Amino acid sequence: MPSKSFCYNPFPCSPLFAIFLNCEGNLRMKTSLSAKFVVAIVAGIALVWLAPGGATEPTNDSAADNHDPNDAIACIKDQGLTSNSQVMATLSYLSDVIGQRLTGSPNLKRANEWTKMKLESWGLSNAHLEAWGPFGRGWELKHFSAQIVEPQVFPLIACPQAWSPGLKRPLTAEVIYLGGVTTSNLDSYKGKLAGAIVLASPMHEIVPRLEPIFARQTESNLTRLANLTGDADRQRGRPGGFGNRSGTNGNRIRPARLLAFLEKEKAGLVVNESSQGDGGTVFVASATAPSTNEGGFGSGARGPSAYATNAPAMPPQITLAAEDYNRLVRMLQQGVKLKMEVDLKVKFHAEDPMAYNTIAEIPGTDLKDQIVMLGGHLDSWQAGTGATDNGAGAVCAMEAVRIIEAAHLQPRRTIRIALWTGEEEGLLGSKAYVSNHFGSNPQSDRARGRRAFNPDAGAPTASGDAAQRPSGASDTAFSAPAASDGAATNQPVRSALQRGPEYDKLSVYFNLDNGAGKIRGIYMQGNEGVRPYFTKWLEPFHSLGAETVTISRTGSTDHISFDNIGLPGFEFLQDPLDYSTRTHHSNQDVFDRIQADDLKEAATVMAAFVYNAAMADEKLPRKEPPE
Repeated sequence: MPSKSFCYNPFPCSPLFAIFLNCEGNLRMKTSLSAKFVVAIVAGIALVWLAPGGATEPTNDSAADNHDPNDAIACIKDQGLTSNSQVMATLSYLSDVIGQRLTGSPNLKRANEWTKMKLESWGLSNAHLEAWGPFGRGWELKHFSAQIVEPQVFPLIACPQAWSPGLKRPLTAEVIYLGGVTTSNLDSYKGKLAGAIVLASPMHEIVPRLEPIFARQTESNLTRLANLTGDADRQRGRPGGFGNRSGTNGNRIRPARLLAFLEKEKAGLVVNESSQGDGGTVFVASATAPSTNEGGFGSGARGPSAYATNAPAMPPQITLAAEDYNRLVRMLQQGVKLKMEVDLKVKFHAEDPMAYNTIAEIPGTDLKDQIVMLGGHLDSWQAGTGATDNGAGAVCAMEAVRIIEAAHLQPRRTIRIALWTGEEEGLLGSKAYVSNHFGSNPQSDRARGRRAFNPDAGAPTASGDAAQRPSGASDTAFSAPAASDGAATNQPVRSALQRGPEYDKLSVYFNLDNGAGKIRGIYMQGNEGVRPYFTKWLEPFHSLGAETVTISRTGSTDHISFDNIGLPGFEFLQDPLDYSTRTHHSNQDVFDRIQADDLKEAATVMAAFVYNAAMADEKLPRKEPPE
């Protein structure tokens, strides 16, 4: 069978032609008539078709209006669920060839340029990179190795933390364990750490998992989500980070304060244990900048982000797999003297302080001034290749617009794809884009304790959206505006929504960023008005297990930038697979953890939702602007 080039019936109102034309545009003979007789019939029908009054004129200029909606979805399925799919090839290049995409890094800029080129090659228009920032310093790893060399030699599973300084030369030094350090005994280490390799976090026991590492949504959980009423919430858990277990209760040392002490003592290298995972999986994000607060303790002991242009001097920092870390601690506790050899070379980039979102469009027809958006974040952490977080979501959005283009479906509204950056540091790219195009609500932000982005200021405390961010993202740099009177008195705060030029033009934004699992439904984000739309749009995908519509909210990713100013922004409900247990922010975030059929299905469902929203008579219902 010839490969499909498009899915478009030039004679949509002719039932006779439907005998010969299928969704691949191939003429097929359905009877035993001779070829000559068939040609004669076709020629005759064509003459009737072309005669005056022989065809019904479309009601507008959009060719897509000639499609029965079910036919359009069938064409989307044919492009997305068969060998026509390009989603895995796209993801392989993004994750395998380009690799890790830390915000501000040359690799991320390369990914920006490549995705722009790819979208253009599929026929999208207005493809461009839209700057936001300034972000801060870029960073890339040039060389790394770590091993124990005395009393015996064995390699270590480890990864440098992002924006860590490098070493001027390979370091071979004594290993010292600080696992029980507290605010009261910190001074006892003065004068003992110069040039040393410091194990700075307590070891934790590896407990065998009784539940599976890889899982799908259970029917009971899907039923529970579907039956929720009211403004129910669902938020992802937030794994621990550097120093979270140092000390206990009020005697615990803040990570930034401990780093300030280690920098002052001229420690040669700081080693942190992977605070979750086992089996050699290393969960690692950003280095911690020392506190500039002389008091050093309590909630104010926070420094600027490690990527800030004014970040203070800090010791190099790496994260070690839990099994390796625990072995070193046990050896030290038995009186064995250890020496570790580490070589760490990095490069900081200050030539371009800006970061970029990749943007492209499929122009609409009669409602072209209105917008339907979709996207996912392009940036990733440095330990893996960013396949599940969030290469999968980014390429599903890319595949969705490719499907619509390849099927020659002409949307009424303009479809705009956005591949965000800076998501891992606090939704920075999407927040900037939403602020520039759609609007902001600074009064409401102040009431909720949100902060304006400033890469050179201290990081926020874990509250509001920041509390939902996974490990590493909590050290995002923001500057705090003054609290409003309403926030100080617990009185309601009037909405101060400042509408941007496209606020009233946006119909909806769809996001994908919960790993690489198949789509099982969608979160309504507390917006009951969209239920009939989403329920209807999922019907063609019930056989794939996608049928759950839940009033529940979900946070921590780029749809929140839209939802925060009252615009419809939604995240799809996915199967978890091994996202939280193995791949999220780890060295196992790689292409081999992807399930091809899941990704094809996710891209297809996303394409159908985007197309349906672009063809609807009205924009999707909105919630009241936040107050």
